[in-house]
Amino acid sequence: MGKWDVHQYPVELIKRVRIVRRADGYYVQFCVKVDSQQDAPITTSEIGIDVGLEYFYSDSNGNHEENPRYLRKSEKDIKRVQRKIYKKKKGASGRRKARGVYARKHLKVTRQRNEHAKRIARNLCLANAKVVLEDLNISGLVRNHKLAKSISDASWYNFRQWLEYFGEKFGREIIALPSHFTSQECSRCGARVYKSLSTRTHSCSHCGHIEQRDVNAAKVILSRVNARGGHPQSNASRDVPSTFVGRKFSKSKERQ
Repeated sequence: MGKWDVHQYPVELIKRVRIVRRADGYYVQFCVKVDSQQDAPITTSEIGIDVGLEYFYSDSNGNHEENPRYLRKSEKDIKRVQRKIYKKKKGASGRRKARGVYARKHLKVTRQRNEHAKRIARNLCLANAKVVLEDLNISGLVRNHKLAKSISDASWYNFRQWLEYFGEKFGREIIALPSHFTSQECSRCGARVYKSLSTRTHSCSHCGHIEQRDVNAAKVILSRVNARGGHPQSNASRDVPSTFVGRKFSKSKERQ
């Protein structure tokens, strides 16, 4: 992304050229036919992950990835820029420039989310031979108006897209498991311990197991796949949207 060495490729290897417009300018994307195969380290490690709002995800090893909350951190500045739009006269150049500033603020947040999801997904796929996550109905979850903004800010869908992409690239197994009762089930004895969303600690009255709620759910997710097979999804089942970061001329690579 953002390279200037396109002239080094023979013309016949350039398969497609696309001009796109973003809030901060025009970009030219070159699709070049090259071998982009990358060897991944040999590993037999397996991991279950439970995405959430308190943490971006918690895994079955007890680790937490912090939720960056890019929109929440930029929200005050975005609202300030948005108010400036309405102070400008309709049809005036000043109003048009103010809208451009507002659009660039949102574009920055979108790029931050995408780069974060890409980095985390790549690291997970490099370190593990099998990654198991919940098959969430995100479009249904965002109907909850109290949580819609936080769910969109977490960008779980983008994260799953990158997991599937790197899963195919590195030859890893990416499995999406139905999310029914994963947060309620005890990872040690299997009993269901009903708890509200605000209860962040799993405490089993049957076996006495106490653990952070999301870590317990991640262990349940992994154990269900190992016990019953789960519901695998084809790796890289969706096209990952192109992003343009840094310079205005970028190229993408097409596998042979």
